[in-house]
Amino acid sequence: MSVHWIETRNGVKYMHPILTEKEYREKRDGGSQKANVFSVRKGNEGLKHKLVQMNYSCLPNDDGTLKGSKRMSNAVGMDVDHIKPEQMQAVKENILSKAAELGLLMLEQSARKEGYHLVFRRRPELSQEENLKWASELLGVKFDDKAKDITRVFYTTTASAEDLIYLDDAIFDNSEAEVLTNTDNTDGTDHPSNPSDSCSEKNYPTDYNGLPYKDIIAKWWELYNEGKEPVKSNRDVLTFELAVNLRHICGFDRDLMDQVIPCYDQFSHVQKMKCIDSALAVNRTQMPKRLKDVLFEVRRDRLNNAKSDDKGLDEAVMEDECFYYNRLPKMPQGVRDSIEAVGPFLTMPIVTAICPVIGMLATGVKLDVHGVKNTLNLISYIAGDFASGKGKIDPVIDAWTAEVKVQDKLYQDQEDEWRAKKLAAKNKKDQPEEPKFPVRCQTLNNTVANLAERLANTEGKHAFSFTPEADTVAQKWKSAMSDFSVMLRQSYDGSRYDREARSVEAVNVHIEHLLWNVTMCGTPDALYRVVSNYTDGFQSRIAVARTPDNTFSPLEDKPYVISKTQQEHIQQIAHLLMLMQGEVVLPKLEQKGREWLEKIRLETIMSYDKVRARQRFRICVTTQRMTCCLMLCKVAESLIQKHGFGGAEKLLKQKPDAWKPTLVKAQTPQLLEFFDVMADYLLETALFFFRERIENAFASRDYAGNGDRQRMGRNDSIYERLDADFGFEVALQHSISVKGANVSRNSVKQMLKNWKKQGLIVQTETGRYRKVQEVGH
Repeated sequence: MSVHWIETRNGVKYMHPILTEKEYREKRDGGSQKANVFSVRKGNEGLKHKLVQMNYSCLPNDDGTLKGSKRMSNAVGMDVDHIKPEQMQAVKENILSKAAELGLLMLEQSARKEGYHLVFRRRPELSQEENLKWASELLGVKFDDKAKDITRVFYTTTASAEDLIYLDDAIFDNSEAEVLTNTDNTDGTDHPSNPSDSCSEKNYPTDYNGLPYKDIIAKWWELYNEGKEPVKSNRDVLTFELAVNLRHICGFDRDLMDQVIPCYDQFSHVQKMKCIDSALAVNRTQMPKRLKDVLFEVRRDRLNNAKSDDKGLDEAVMEDECFYYNRLPKMPQGVRDSIEAVGPFLTMPIVTAICPVIGMLATGVKLDVHGVKNTLNLISYIAGDFASGKGKIDPVIDAWTAEVKVQDKLYQDQEDEWRAKKLAAKNKKDQPEEPKFPVRCQTLNNTVANLAERLANTEGKHAFSFTPEADTVAQKWKSAMSDFSVMLRQSYDGSRYDREARSVEAVNVHIEHLLWNVTMCGTPDALYRVVSNYTDGFQSRIAVARTPDNTFSPLEDKPYVISKTQQEHIQQIAHLLMLMQGEVVLPKLEQKGREWLEKIRLETIMSYDKVRARQRFRICVTTQRMTCCLMLCKVAESLIQKHGFGGAEKLLKQKPDAWKPTLVKAQTPQLLEFFDVMADYLLETALFFFRERIENAFASRDYAGNGDRQRMGRNDSIYERLDADFGFEVALQHSISVKGANVSRNSVKQMLKNWKKQGLIVQTETGRYRKVQEVGH
């Protein structure tokens, strides 16, 4: 038969077969599925696109994609919708009573409880539409004739008995699957070929969580276009910008966007849909800040007029903060416990915060990245406004560093004894010799000289520094921020570090490989005080995460607090990490990194986005190290499961490299999926905080490498906006729209030259060009 789970990547739907009932039920109940189903049934239509999607009627194309498939499975999916509430029970009982004759395989209640989805055995002599008509006549119910294509996907509900009413194991049996040719006259897409015809027949929502779309769009123009609607000279660009943002609250639904976005100034419907399609092709991210600002302004206007209670908007905005959390695979022990200790909304900040600690603990591990073997050197900054939850990170860091701090405390006690002896013997000829203890957890509330000396005494192991208040760094190192920047930059690469003493009493420092991982938490203001130079490479070496905007969030009923069990799980993993030694090559992780780099490279060429293009290099290296950290935790978890904690400890003490084969096996599709999620997140966050500052720094006259530079704009693709055939003047107009009025004709010529070199366009005649490939194809 056929059950496929649908995954959307870069706007393309991929099909993944589900072969067991257990896997099927886990998909229906996993992650935030239950919460999203509940929210949709409460009227939050904007979350419907986050529900798990399934297809039953077709098999994937050779590349695993759904769109355009002509290969029918041995099952047929049928949508029975718009049933009156008083008739729901009768329809269900009728379907179940004819299960045998129908060949029923699955029956579920729809997300809005307004109908049913059912799957039945295909009659191979009939076409797809004929199968649906046959079942419709047998059951005496109408099927949704807009959902008759074999590529139709269904928004899935939960695995509860109320939602999943009937399930036959035969639906997972692929042994009888045949590859059939779809003879239906359909376009192979999962939306009608003429959306304007069908939109009028469907009941689309007119508001988002009580805020009318027309009010949202009006506020958008008020804030970002001086209150003016688009006109002929700018309607393409402005409609595209509106669509890129509005898609987040339209469920990424093409037809709904068609309904709510007007055709401005005699804009043709075909051209408007081109703008909408281009917007839907742009990589998905969290809800943009500009859109959040618009929603809050609309809500404030309505509250001032005492017209509505928009509690649902807060919930929707907070749900958007889980965008990356919902994409993450199952995390290993230690990492999983850290996430559970802070809650879903702080998942990305906590993962970013603990990876430098994990890299410090696994100080004996070296990873090959792009042919260069290096230790897991990481620097992270967790940015968030005051009272945004950063304090929840502190106890998790304490759990990871507990064992190291116990040893450090012994060294510090011995240092205190030495200081007392030295003070007592200050007038004596024989002074006690100063000890050199390898204290590894170092405070940032220190001088450059003292910290450098401390880092020289770690006996070739990583040191680690954590501060819950980054202002400590900005204030303590105010006159030495360049030294701080240099030390961290060299620690990222494990480079040599030398510091000559300025006085006879001070100590010279010579470190062959500076190993120092750092995690800082603070406000965005403190971040800009710590990172104040945007051309020296310091900024690109820092993994930045941000806490969610909880300005209007209600207080949690049960605040997340780290439990004793979670502490124990973390400390078990931390202990085993310290016993691992050796170098490792992870070919699948390396390939994943290269694929991501190439994807971003093509996107940035099409956007001519130099800032994003430069950011990708170190973000790839950082993410590979972070992914390796998670894989090491997975190895430790596997060893505990196989040998018990004591047995795993004994094994690693006897064979410090026994973890290597298990690590190579840990390159599972699930953990490799973490790379894409984390890399996308770090890139988005870096651009959120630093894009404008980087652009201004490189455009400054003070920048030594400055030539014919212009200020870059948002990450909107110039390439995607252009028609298949276009002229130079059109390319110039779109470049100015994206980047600003400083764009020169020469810079556009260079952009087109680069596109030709990359095979993205060909020149057809003087001043005319034709696109060769589309974004994401």
